[in-house]
Amino acid sequence: MTFEFSSRARRFISGVDNDKSSKPPCYLAFRSSQTFIVLVVCLAIFTDILCYGLIVPVMPFSLTVQADVPEDQVQQWTAILLACYSAALLIGSPLVGIYADHTSSRRWPLLLGLLALCGSTVLLCLAKSVALLIVGRILQGLSAAIVWTVGLALLVDTVGKDIGQAMGWVSIAMAVGLLIAPVIGGAVYASAGYYAVFYIAFAVIFCDIILRLVLIEKKVARQWLDEAGVMADDGVKSGGDATTRGTQDSGASNTVAVADDVGGNNNSTGHKNENDPALEERREALLSPTEPQKSPWQPDSGDAPAAHHAVTIEGTEAQTHHPDVPPVAVHPHRELLKSRRILAVLLGVIIEATVVFAFDTVVPIHVKDTFHWNSTAAGVIFICVTIPAFASPLVGKLSDRYGAKWLSFAGFIASVPLLVCLRFVAENTIKDKVVLCVILTLLGITMLTFANTPLLAEMTYAIEAKEQRRPGMWGEKGVYGIAYGLWSFAYAFGGTIGSIMAGYINAGPGWVTLTWVLGLWSAVGAIVCFGFGPKRSDEKLDERSSSNTLRGSGNEAVSESKAV
Repeated sequence: MTFEFSSRARRFISGVDNDKSSKPPCYLAFRSSQTFIVLVVCLAIFTDILCYGLIVPVMPFSLTVQADVPEDQVQQWTAILLACYSAALLIGSPLVGIYADHTSSRRWPLLLGLLALCGSTVLLCLAKSVALLIVGRILQGLSAAIVWTVGLALLVDTVGKDIGQAMGWVSIAMAVGLLIAPVIGGAVYASAGYYAVFYIAFAVIFCDIILRLVLIEKKVARQWLDEAGVMADDGVKSGGDATTRGTQDSGASNTVAVADDVGGNNNSTGHKNENDPALEERREALLSPTEPQKSPWQPDSGDAPAAHHAVTIEGTEAQTHHPDVPPVAVHPHRELLKSRRILAVLLGVIIEATVVFAFDTVVPIHVKDTFHWNSTAAGVIFICVTIPAFASPLVGKLSDRYGAKWLSFAGFIASVPLLVCLRFVAENTIKDKVVLCVILTLLGITMLTFANTPLLAEMTYAIEAKEQRRPGMWGEKGVYGIAYGLWSFAYAFGGTIGSIMAGYINAGPGWVTLTWVLGLWSAVGAIVCFGFGPKRSDEKLDERSSSNTLRGSGNEAVSESKAV
């Protein structure tokens, strides 16, 4: 009885149920729908940013009153706590990415990240020593690494070719969290006290826990699909997310699993190619047991054929690779880092994060010194930056259609004169205040919308492009976890550079020099965009989605038959 209960609890928390004959969960279609999964990921990112930002206004109180830190050491310990957070995020992101690519469930690490966030919030709330505050900040950094890395990877698994538009919703969650967190934290602390700030954090975390437990990944929901592979969804069938799973008798050695986008049961495409010889050959090859290879490459099926084919949705032969170069790499993570396009993305992320964090570091200080505003007014001014972020899904949709290169380039290059023109905001006049609001609004359009959103999606585009050239090179698990782990690493690294650089330049040469430096950084970001790839081909994308679904389903089927 105890074993059965623990087994059920483990399956529920991890989101994986190996009993294919079990009853489908309640509201399966909604819980595994694209809309709901995007909502959960966006809320997870919002919660992470909110919990980080809420604590910023109360940190001096935590240090002086709670931890008995002398007043003259508050700035020093604040910097140390920020460094602990950044270090945990930098180190944790790639490690979490590697783990995410080797686990069978995205929900389980997401729940671990939420547990770390909850623990860090409790420590920061009740800590009576600097040591506990440091541990709390480290846990908070690890939680951020998990949420960003696994959350973005889950998003890519779910939405398929609409990744740019989905990343636009992520950009909105980022912008809203960054805007309201310090404002709410400061206002609640001033009116209701220290602990009331953490009550808000715990309430948001509780809602996040409920949604993450309700979530069911599409690949898990597949096991309850009917024979036609039909799953009631929000009208979107992304590549690799709707499959048909047929099971042979228990004595059979293999189970055939075929994507409905490839098979003849997909009525939306109008193709009926289930008897196509090329497709049948591909099915058999994918479901054959794989033997270890001594070559630096491994094929994605048992006996490597003389040529490797990519199967389109019509079931025709699309690409032929040289027989001496099988498609699956032994070290896909190494292949990821060897891609110039991916390295260009990471460099672009570092530059963009440097500008944004430098901007966020010095603008509140500058408006406080110039306009004599309090911290609440200085936080409210960032509404000008946040409002344009609501256009991010539209920019993401354009990125899906036309590619990320020219959109990001336009965002970076248009930000150059805007950042330089901030030097003219130097006096306490109505004109300067209006100029500041106009520049901030335009920067919200150029930097946070046009530059940032395509950068989020370009990582996926780059991985897809390499997959199209060598179908199956990333293996059955893929590399989206480590890819977005590196993305999070680059963003945290750039943010650390930006905060330190802005502080030193503003305190030394001054505001005017800082605006020129930020403009120069943005110009470098525009140059880096030329390392991005061209726009995606819809035909090739459909081909990749179909072949990846077929491969993924085949690998799962082989594992199940071996377990039997």
